[in-house]
Amino acid sequence: MSLRTTLLASAVALAAALPLSAAEPAKYRSAQEILDASPAGDWRTLDPANTLYMELEGGRVIIELAPAFAPEHVGNIRTLAHEGFWNGLNIYRSQDNWVVQFGDPTEDEAKRKSIGTAKAKLPAEFERKAEGLRFDRLPDADGWAPQVGFVDGFQAGRDPATGQAWMAHCYGTLGAGRDTAPDSSNATELYVVIGQSPRQLDRNITVVGRVVKGMELLSVIKRGPDPMGMYDKPADYTPIKAIRLASDVPEAERTALQLLRTDSKTFAEATEARRNRRDAWYVRPAGHIDLCNVPLPVRAPKKG
Repeated sequence: MSLRTTLLASAVALAAALPLSAAEPAKYRSAQEILDASPAGDWRTLDPANTLYMELEGGRVIIELAPAFAPEHVGNIRTLAHEGFWNGLNIYRSQDNWVVQFGDPTEDEAKRKSIGTAKAKLPAEFERKAEGLRFDRLPDADGWAPQVGFVDGFQAGRDPATGQAWMAHCYGTLGAGRDTAPDSSNATELYVVIGQSPRQLDRNITVVGRVVKGMELLSVIKRGPDPMGMYDKPADYTPIKAIRLASDVPEAERTALQLLRTDSKTFAEATEARRNRRDAWYVRPAGHIDLCNVPLPVRAPKKG
């Protein structure tokens, strides 16, 4: 037997002896397949005390608040919602590739809707100390922050040099509008990002939460005129039936939702599957994912 034949026979025998996992690469699982196989413990239920229901003619927009990042603003929002401040007001701005904004657009302060027992002035809450936060970091570089990842399901940035963390402006982010002074927001004027992630706003405006369900109701709202998307005529406004805390809504009328825990193995594996798509359609896996392109999976609770 020749040396070449002997080596070939040895290679065949070695390959046959290897476990299947070493001989063949593991089968690629899509993010959806990973989610479908996830254990119940990898999901969390929305806290009614930190959940807003925005009721529009077309349906319900569900918002999760972020008291860990903006406790003063979230406290005011809870009070405003509990006392019905936004009920009967409107979405009065829709700027293409930017935001929709809602509240009371009345310029005459004397004629503006009363804020009840809510605070008239709040401190700016653009960032906070990162210490004490569970930060689920993404592996890729980001142009807006030294490190990016998730804190309790919210997209966030972190700077180890300063020890600060902040929420990022991604699609669906809920922020509190302000004037020129950093501390000029009282959380009565809120906006939701409906366009490409305006990360230049990070650490310049207080972010108070994010939409977890119902973005399709906001993103299709008729755009207002240039340059800011402010409607010229009140007839173009989108009426808000009510904005309520879920905890103020009878349990039978609440929307049952679960969000994937960002500190779970399922979230890490599903995110990696999106970073490196290897299904038949993709020719070249990216090996990279931007913070704002990582979706937070949401589902109705499974029965049984």
